[in-house]
Order: sequence, then C-alpha cells, then structure tokens
Amino acid sequence: MAGKPLNKKNLVDLGAETLADLLLEAVKGDAARQRRVRMVLSANDGPEAIAADVRKRYASIRRARSYISRKAQTKLAQELAELTQLIETRIAPDAPDAAFDLLWAQLHLAPAIHERTDDSWGTVGEVMDSAMEAVSRLAPRLSTPPEPLAEAIFEAIADDGYGAFDQAVPALAEALGTAGLARLKSLAEAARAAPLAEDDLARYAFISDREAREARALAGRNRTAEMILQDVADAEGDVDSWLAQYTAEQLTYHTIAPSAAQRLLAAGRPEDALALIEAALPGGANDDDDTPDLDEAHFACLDALGRREDLRAALWQRFERHLCPAALRRHLRLLPDFEDIEAEDAARQVVLAFQPIEMALSYCLQAPDLPLAVELIETRIAEIDGDAYEVLTPLAETLAPSHPLSAVLLWRAMVDFALVRARSGRYGHAARHLAACGAADVEILDYGSHLSHADYLDALRRAHARKAAFLERAGLV
Repeated sequence: MAGKPLNKKNLVDLGAETLADLLLEAVKGDAARQRRVRMVLSANDGPEAIAADVRKRYASIRRARSYISRKAQTKLAQELAELTQLIETRIAPDAPDAAFDLLWAQLHLAPAIHERTDDSWGTVGEVMDSAMEAVSRLAPRLSTPPEPLAEAIFEAIADDGYGAFDQAVPALAEALGTAGLARLKSLAEAARAAPLAEDDLARYAFISDREAREARALAGRNRTAEMILQDVADAEGDVDSWLAQYTAEQLTYHTIAPSAAQRLLAAGRPEDALALIEAALPGGANDDDDTPDLDEAHFACLDALGRREDLRAALWQRFERHLCPAALRRHLRLLPDFEDIEAEDAARQVVLAFQPIEMALSYCLQAPDLPLAVELIETRIAEIDGDAYEVLTPLAETLAPSHPLSAVLLWRAMVDFALVRARSGRYGHAARHLAACGAADVEILDYGSHLSHADYLDALRRAHARKAAFLERAGLV
C-alpha cells in the first residue's frame, strides 16, 4: 500500500507534538540547522530577541580562525543568506534602524570570512551583495542622521579590502540625501588632498625610484576616494563630476567609455556621448577585438541622435566582424520593405565565408539557422577543429533530429581529434560521440561522399588499432 505523500497538509495533520519530535531528531548533530531553529523560535519573542541571537552568531563568526572548506563555505553562505532574509522579514518591518545595523554588521564580516576561505567561485561575495541589496531596500525608512551615516559609509569603504561595501553609496543615496552626500563628498575630497603617509609609501617599497613609488602610492590611496566621488556624482546626477575622475585617455578605454556615454545620454547630451564613444572605438578595419558594450553604447548614441543610416551601417559592421545575431536582426528591422531579403542573402554569404569556421557554426547555433549550419558543414568539413567541443557538441545535438548527417560529421570531427592527438582524457567523450553516430545511422539514407557508419568504424579500427582504451570503451574489440 502506497504511503501518504510528504506535503505540508499531511505534516500538519501529524500534530505539533509529533512534528516537534521529528524536528528534534532531524537537527540532532547538525549545528547549522539547530541555529536556524533557534532563530525561528526567537522570532516569536520579537525583534530584540532575534537581533540578540543574530549578533551572537556574528560574534562567533568573527572569533573563528580555522580554514573554511568549500563545503563549509557553501553552508555558511546559505546560513548568512537565511539571516539576511530573517532580518528583512522579521526585524525590518517594525525596527528598520535595528535591521540596518545588523545588515551593516554582516557586511563587516567579509574580511573575517574571506581571510579563511577561497572565494574564487564568488559564493561569499554573492551573499554580501544580497545583504547590500537588502540595505538598499531599507534605505528609504532609515532615521539615521545623514551626516553620521555618511561618515560610517566613508569609513566602511576606506577599510574595505574585499568589495563588500562597493555599492554602499548607491544603496544608501536616498537615506543620505543632499546633506549626507555633501558630507561624503567633503570626506573623500579631504582624503584625496591629504599628504601621503609613511604607511602609504611602505606598501610600495619594492619600487626603487622614489617619484614612481610616490605616484603609485598616491594612485592607490586615492582610488577609494575617487570611487566615492563618482558614486556621489551619480547620486546627484552630476555627470561632469563623474567624468572628471578619469583622464581623457581613460575615457577611451572600452571598460569605461560605455558607462560614461550612458550617463551623458541620460543627461540629454547625445552629441557629447557620441564624441566620447567615437574616440574609444577600435581604430583599424583589421581590429578584431570584440567590444559589445562599447558597440551597444555606440548604437544608443546614433539612435538618440536619429542617425538611422549610420546606425544601420554600425550594426552591419558589428555583424560582419563578430557574427552578432542581435546586431543583424536589428539591422534588418531598420531596412525599408523588401530590402531585408537581399540583406539576409548577403549575411548568409558573410557567414559561409567567415574565418574561423567555428565562429560561423556558433552563429548558426545562436541565430538559430540550422540550414546554414548544414551548408557550412557540408562545404567546409575539412576546416572544422574537433577541439572546439564547446560549439560542436551543442550544435550536433541540435542538428541531430532534423539533420542527422551533419550531426554525425561534427561528432566524427571530435572523435578524430581525440584519437589523432591521443587525448586519452577525452576517450570517454569520444566513445559517447561514436555511440550517438550509431544511433543517428538509422536515420541517414545516403551518406553521399562521406563514409557510411560501418566503413567509418572499420577505418577507426585500422587507424587506431593500438588505442585499446578507446576501442574497449567504444565496443570496437
């Protein structure tokens, strides 16, 4: 007889006493789950009781010194995320200032955690970002005086070595108001104007030339102040102050120019935005660097200025250089009636001739345009690099139902690469690709100029007779 499904209704029917026994049994020996249950119990006693328990947990994390493994890091991140939710749902509604203090304290835990673990996956960083997002939602309800709040923000950012407070100014701009932003700006300007301290210079003692050492130390020290000034300028809608933090050369960097142009566009200055972007665009026709953000900013400037012809040309240029499906689609939408058909044909020819072919195949997958992929594979199969599995594998799987022969040719390219280059680590993948070829064989009535599946297997046995590890995995012995 089948048991009852495990759902909320059936659990409620068990009654409080039975559920309590089950819960105690489930959390036995699991400190993290026990803490979570205690937090929920504290919630019934009001915000003060929850806040006291949260502070105790923060203190415990600060005192800890042992290394945090990847598994433990995941658990800790989950716990902190649950604490953020608890603060926001159980404390913030009745005591927003207390909730802010707790979230601010959690952000201050970042150094104590980062110093004891490897956050290369960004797990801890994501949790801190979530806490800052909760701070942002709280900002309109805070009663903290703006100037002391500005001082707390400045101190937190100045001491922040792990980026936990990078978004503090945007998050709290509303709470800061005019007075708080002015105070924050004055603090940053004073810090930037202050003379270098010996501690600042000591960090760059490895630079023998004193002038170079001072210049490096000054730039390093001022980076935080300049970041704050930019955030304040953004909050005040002062695009010129934001731009003033960069040199003319820096404003041509493809990592900076798009943000600058977006701010100029938002300020109703599309001509200035376009001039800035044009100075940052790659110079030569043979420049293959892909700068999607820069290109998007360029398109936005041309659109804002109503320069339709120039926008079409820029979109086509991006498509020609990087086979960007989105750019082509937008280009086609801007064409007059009936011209789009001719443009689509021209675009096909660009893709068919594009080098390297792997980028052309990737375009076909993204567009998607499977008939074009089939034509590419059939006409340029010898050029396909079987090492490009990140493109060939998903494309083969997509082609298999409607174009099995093309899928088989891609799988064979990856099999041949693994065997010819003796990449033993890929033999398992190659065996699976070969099995996929066998499954597709029943759907292929004519291999044309290509080997049939049986002939291909015979050719593999002859050419790679000594690769027993592969032959056994593939069932060819």
